[in-house]
Amino acid sequence: MDSQLFEKLVSIRRHLHQHPELSFTEFKTAEFVESQLAALSIPTQRVALTGVIGTLKKGDGPTVILRADMDALPVTEDSGVDFPSKTDGIMHACGHDIHTTMLIGAANLLNAASFNGTVKLVFQPAEEGPMRSPVKGRSGGQLIMESGLLDGAKAVLGLHVHPLQPVGTLSYKNGEALANVGNFSIRITGKGGHPGLMKQVIDPIAVAARVITGAQSLVGPQPDPPTAVFAITHVASQANPSFNVIPNQVLLQGSFRAVRMKDYNDVVDRLRDLLRGLESEYKCTIELDFSAYYPSLLNDEDLHRQLSPVLENVFGAARVLPGLEYLVGEDFSFYSRSMPGQFYFLGANAAGNDSYFLHHPKVTFDEECIKYGARFLAEGALHLLS
Repeated sequence: MDSQLFEKLVSIRRHLHQHPELSFTEFKTAEFVESQLAALSIPTQRVALTGVIGTLKKGDGPTVILRADMDALPVTEDSGVDFPSKTDGIMHACGHDIHTTMLIGAANLLNAASFNGTVKLVFQPAEEGPMRSPVKGRSGGQLIMESGLLDGAKAVLGLHVHPLQPVGTLSYKNGEALANVGNFSIRITGKGGHPGLMKQVIDPIAVAARVITGAQSLVGPQPDPPTAVFAITHVASQANPSFNVIPNQVLLQGSFRAVRMKDYNDVVDRLRDLLRGLESEYKCTIELDFSAYYPSLLNDEDLHRQLSPVLENVFGAARVLPGLEYLVGEDFSFYSRSMPGQFYFLGANAAGNDSYFLHHPKVTFDEECIKYGARFLAEGALHLLS
């Protein structure tokens, strides 16, 4: 990558960082991406409300997909950079501004290259979740895959910056690499009343306590690092707080995560059994609802082997590192479960950041990573097309 293109990409990244937008509100970001691709004469189409797909076709051949996410987070920035967010309470704390920039960089490199085939440049909205989704429970990646616009592609590649991994390195984990994630609500309806008349009461708080302890036991003891977690993050009752009123209803909300899909499905089945048993025991009603679900991200080992010449050329064999499985959700999983895919972590550690990870208001990223990421995406696509 020549210095002129790199300087352009740094300017693009800083513009995006200063103008973050939340999931499914990335209208200005989409317009900006469209303008960048129009300058390269790459045609685009809108998808999933605020998503953009650019199609770079040269001759006949297979189709390869390159994906970047565009949405920011409801985080108040405290990073100390010279180009902070100009939107109160919203920050690119997950590095999606860099992801978008690297894909624009790859578009520039591919536009100047010779190949036979099609590269679809997917600028995806709403990786962070389905809030404000035009279809309830659907994230940006899920909606794009359901659109059918990517059907028949040979492979998909994606990158995620890692703020604690050295610049110039890439890490990978084949197989199930990132977790199945389900956001759940458990609504317990009993019969409220006075604590002095317990025979007339069905106490939903007592049932909630049984649910909390019972659900934790379904996951059981975990290794270090853990491969599953059942977290109840919110508890609320229907009534106002009172010393002498038992409410009719209690709501539990949270997140269940497991790296392996088999483990995830097994725990969900046993959770349903637990709730049915408590309904029968307490004569209450318990409703379980999953408002969103990401399957585990599946990295294709054969695709990783195919890419080994590119990985060695861009990073050097010694700097391509085996990584860990993480209990985080990533809707790249919807692509990787529809076609061979690889999702890599790209080193982006900035000087002075020795502890701040993704989603933290103080997280920073070294922009030198853009050179590696854009080049890998472009050369990876070219290698797979050839």
